[in-house]
Amino acid sequence: MKDDPLARLVSLEGVASGFAAARDGIDVMLRDRGLRRTSPETTAESLLRGAHASAVLEGSSSSLGEVRASGGDAIAQDAVRLSTELLSLVPVVKQAPLQAFARIHALAAGASLDAEELGRPRSSAAAERLRRLSDLLLTPTSAPALVVAAFVHADLASSAPFASHNGLVARAAERLILVARGVDEKSLVVPEAGHLALRAAYESNLRGFREGGQAGAHSWLLYAAEAYAAGAEASPLRLNAAE
Repeated sequence: MKDDPLARLVSLEGVASGFAAARDGIDVMLRDRGLRRTSPETTAESLLRGAHASAVLEGSSSSLGEVRASGGDAIAQDAVRLSTELLSLVPVVKQAPLQAFARIHALAAGASLDAEELGRPRSSAAAERLRRLSDLLLTPTSAPALVVAAFVHADLASSAPFASHNGLVARAAERLILVARGVDEKSLVVPEAGHLALRAAYESNLRGFREGGQAGAHSWLLYAAEAYAAGAEASPLRLNAAE
């Protein structure tokens, strides 16, 4: 039987319970009969809100209203362009994660990089890091899908395998994993908004993950469970019900 490194991370103190609570919160939100019926428009709104939040984390100064009206600044436009095609990559990430990561980067950076740089790792070391992550995703694991998504996000963000837009890529990949692994099949949770709401902790824990070691990974996972709960609260389902 192959090694299961993600399962080892789940055994760290507080991780299993934190992610179980986050998943319960997401499941309750998604099946709550008091909320409005879901629709493609609700998914589109979730994707738009996620694109805006991800763009702000990447340095955009555009408001959600500006993004909705005109696309916002260049970073916001990159994030929106990526979000509109992201869900088409669900079957790709299940079978060929490397191809999915490359396409995510090409969508995000298509307006700012030369064609030969789109989807290509910036170095041989970066290519090897991407291959290892792809192999991990193709290896069966007992770890919850939320843990897988959180790890993918942190690994891509910290390794920065592409020439640009690595934050947008990492957050888009996280959302894609949540859909592909059945946590949120209609993509109604807004994990990017959860990270934006907890921005200081988000950036601090990514730095800890980047520095390496079990302690950094442990802290990141504890943080991510909290961020997913915040992402569920930011869903258009919640917002519509409150209106």
